[in-house]
Amino acid sequence: MKLQTLIQYLHRYEVSSKDNPEISSIVMDSRKVNEGSLFFCIKGYTVDGHQFAQDAVNKGAVAIISEKPLDVAVPVIVVPDTMRAMAILADVYFQQPTHKLHLIGVTGTNGKTTTTHIIESIFQHHQRKTGMIGTIYMKIGNKTYPVKNTTPDALTLQESFHQMVEKNVDTVVMEVSSHALHMGRVHGCDFDVAVFTNLTQDHLDYHKTMEEYQYAKSLLFSSLGNSYNLTKPKYAVLNADDPTSDVYKRATAAQVITYGINESSDIRAMNVKISAKGTSFDLFYDNKTVPIHLKLVGKFSVYNVLAAISASYVSNIPMESIIPVVENMTGVPGRFEAVEAGQDFTVIVDYAHTPDSLENVLKTTKQLSEKNIYCIVGCGGDRDRSKRPLMAEVAVNYSSKAIFTSDNPRSESPLQIFKDMEAGVKDRQYEIVEDRRSAIFKAIAQAKSGDVVLIAGKGHETYQVIGDKVLEFDDRKIALEAIQSKQSS
Repeated sequence: MKLQTLIQYLHRYEVSSKDNPEISSIVMDSRKVNEGSLFFCIKGYTVDGHQFAQDAVNKGAVAIISEKPLDVAVPVIVVPDTMRAMAILADVYFQQPTHKLHLIGVTGTNGKTTTTHIIESIFQHHQRKTGMIGTIYMKIGNKTYPVKNTTPDALTLQESFHQMVEKNVDTVVMEVSSHALHMGRVHGCDFDVAVFTNLTQDHLDYHKTMEEYQYAKSLLFSSLGNSYNLTKPKYAVLNADDPTSDVYKRATAAQVITYGINESSDIRAMNVKISAKGTSFDLFYDNKTVPIHLKLVGKFSVYNVLAAISASYVSNIPMESIIPVVENMTGVPGRFEAVEAGQDFTVIVDYAHTPDSLENVLKTTKQLSEKNIYCIVGCGGDRDRSKRPLMAEVAVNYSSKAIFTSDNPRSESPLQIFKDMEAGVKDRQYEIVEDRRSAIFKAIAQAKSGDVVLIAGKGHETYQVIGDKVLEFDDRKIALEAIQSKQSS
């Protein structure tokens, strides 16, 4: 595509030259520049892409998108906002791929990863070729690719969608984070279905207030548009049991379908029963009632399943195809995942890293065992400090023994993180074991028959960030080592 053809889609810009080079790629990372690249200067948290413009030209960039004039020997297109311009031009350059896809976005504090995995499984069972983007990985068909963020930047997203279209994918389900919505990473994404799981405290280091956090999430639902297309209808799928849904209902012109347990809703679970072997409930929809038996455990699993059922149902997947899939789901990596090595006690690894998700997981754990519950938990460094005392309080309230340990301390001192956590549990019983491996080994060494050890916070993660180092660390592997060590001693 020629430069002048591409930039005509921008409303406000100034160009330093009328040259019209052929654009062979568009990039925002100077290390990825090749001959013929269009380079976007993006201001990040730690680096400013404008500083790398000359480097990009040296490597073969034939044009630069910038927020200020630059002294380089190629055309410079100056725009008010390079992030917004990148979203627009990426959508154009990759031929508006989401217009060719059925795109489902899932947002909320907790449950996004599990819900997207269930939706993907439902569509695959219905012979649809799927793509998925989320916390754990990006997936095209059955092939997975690593990701840096829950929701990638606009350029990476549009390129990924283009690759999916090229691979004949017809349906994509993706997690949509509040950061991505606020930063405009999903600008240009033509969502067909937007799903809301729940809203509880998280990310206040970024959003500052719950009102701002709530607003950021609402952008997904307003992005469904204000018109009605009978051949490509838009739907908002909302959790009737979360009062925030009322806000999101007002934020969208799309048709709304609700799901829930406690409140009246379009798709509802009633008579919920939870046991160590799974969860059962009666599914109510369209004046019909169908008994459901899940292998998944916990009330939070029921909500995730209801959200997935609702998103699939409005996407014209028949309930007869949906039900067998949800009943056979066995879980998602790092989400209430059991570590088994023949021991007579239970070890569970879960991604719970908010007060609400930790409380939900511990409440479910208490329903499965009347014996001791050990909760190993930490809080991430350089993140929302206000939730630390709340996390500690939940751990102490709902477990027999709480062990506070390091999560991903990043640049913060673990001792400062523990101090913040301790503010929520004054005069309460708990233990601090700074080294996460030692904490896991200690809890498992103390566990007796019938006890439960919950290792919370990191879930599927295979690393630990300490200072500027990313160290190999997998709670599941460490737990297995600890179990085997106990068995051999």
